[in-house]
Parts: sequence; structure tokens; C-alpha cells
Amino acid sequence: MPNSVNLISPRGYCAGVDRAIETVDRLLEERGAPIYVRGEIVHNQYVVKTLADKGAVFVDSPEEVPEGAVMVLSAHGSAPDIYARCAARDLEVIDATCPLVSKVHAEVRRYAGKGATVLLVGHLDHDEVIGTRGEAPDQVIVVEDVAQAETVEVPDPDNVALTTQTTLSLDDTAEIIAVLKRRFPALQSPASSDICYATQNRQDAVKASVSTPDMAPELVLVVGSQNSSNSQRLVEVARAGGAASYLIDGVQDLDPAWLEHKPRVALTAGASAPEVLVREVLEFLETQGYARKGSEVPTDEGVVFALPPQIR
Repeated sequence: MPNSVNLISPRGYCAGVDRAIETVDRLLEERGAPIYVRGEIVHNQYVVKTLADKGAVFVDSPEEVPEGAVMVLSAHGSAPDIYARCAARDLEVIDATCPLVSKVHAEVRRYAGKGATVLLVGHLDHDEVIGTRGEAPDQVIVVEDVAQAETVEVPDPDNVALTTQTTLSLDDTAEIIAVLKRRFPALQSPASSDICYATQNRQDAVKASVSTPDMAPELVLVVGSQNSSNSQRLVEVARAGGAASYLIDGVQDLDPAWLEHKPRVALTAGASAPEVLVREVLEFLETQGYARKGSEVPTDEGVVFALPPQIR
């Protein structure tokens, strides 16, 4: 059987990432450069560089932006104090927060408003978690793993609520949540999961690929940046399924040695990685004798989020 590379779908951009990137692109077209963006608009080095080359200026704080300028807030969400600091500088705020992240922010406000301690399952240093925690910093406790779930203490065990970082997966969070529910029987949680549909779908697709009898890839390449949480999870899912797996920003990171004795390769991309990078990796694999198969269409999930009102 000849060497093959299987294009996994869905892969690449989710609706929230698409919305955030298009927001900056449209502003650059309509208003001209510079357009200021707080933090990385999405966690992908290629996307950030491409927008910077067009005139986007990425900053860490509102204080770096000239008074009265346009400020885009990234897809990961921002704490209330960021909005206040933007207002103090009379900045025109264009909010590119993913609607699924906004949902979690609203949940934290609702639970905190009832006096609850909110247990936020996620990574303490991730931009999304930093923004979400900022909604009620004195009432939100971040729980990163099972060990913390077993030891976390709350002021009132009868008034405690649960939220999660959107870019984790049901598998990532299941054991942690099970511990929290056992320890806090009164734990309140949202009616629907906080987990992003795109994160879950991409992980399920990788899981299906690596568990296909007699067809499972020996190697799974994930296109995405190192600071992309959902991309890192794809690598973990592939490895858990028995395949070697690497996270690469693009074809320049691909070590040809990884391909030795690997006749079956699968290729996917995190939710913030553009398809153009997938195509470059694919073209390189074809030069190495791999025949392409799988889905040419990155995603047909059919989810679209409206652009911010200022640019519709």
C-alpha cells in the first residue's frame, strides 16, 4: 500500500476565530492603519504576523494606545477592568470576543451575583481564563487538574458553581468535574456545556482517525501555534490514541525524520490555524511520496457568528 496522508475534517478556523480575524481585516480596509489590538487576536503566529503586516498594532494594555483610537479586544475575552481602562482613554472599543466565551463571562457574573464561589476549570495562565476570572476575581477559583479538584476549599459548599474554559474538551474536564460534583453535591452548572463545539468536533475527528482499525495513522501532524490550547489538546488526543504526534506552526517546523517508517500520516489543524498552512504541509508530504486522501473541505460545521455591530 502506498504512503498516504489523510486530511482530517473538521480542522482549522472555528466561527469565533473567523469572526475575530475578519473584524480586524474589515477595520483595516474601512478605517485604514493603524488598528490597535489588545493581545493576540487569536493564538496563531502566522495570523498575527499577517495582520501586523497590514497595519494592525498588537499591544498589551489600553495605556499603549493613543487616546481616541480604535481598540479591538481579542477573541479570548477581556476582564471588565480592561473596558474601564479603554473608556478612560476614550478608545473606540470593537469587541471581537468569541460569543461562546461571552457566554461563560455571563455565567460567572450571574453566579457571582448570587454570592456563589465559581470554580473555573481551565489553565490559570491562559488569556481566556484571565479574562473570565476578571469578572469576579474574589469569587472565582481556577481548578487546573484533579489534584486541585480534590483539595480546593470554598467558603460555602452549598453555594458553589462550575464553569469551564471553552477550549478544553469533555474528556479533559470529565474527571475534574466528577471530583467537584462528588465533593460539592450542591454544585450549580450551566444548562449547556461551556466546551466550544469546534474544540470538541476537532478532537472527536482526531480520535476517530487514530482508532480506525487497520487504517490508523502512525503519525498525526497538527498545524497550530504552541500557545494555542485547543491545538495542544489535539496532539494529546492523537498520542492517547497511540499515534506519534507533533504541533507545528507550519511546514518549516516539520522534521522529515518523523516520517521514517510512517506510511500513514494524518493532518489536521487547531481552531485558530489557517488552511493555507495546512496546504503547505500537504504539498511537502506529496513531494515525499504521500498520496492525499480524506476531506478537501476543512469544515462544514455551518456555524457563523455575526460581526461586531460597528462593522456590519
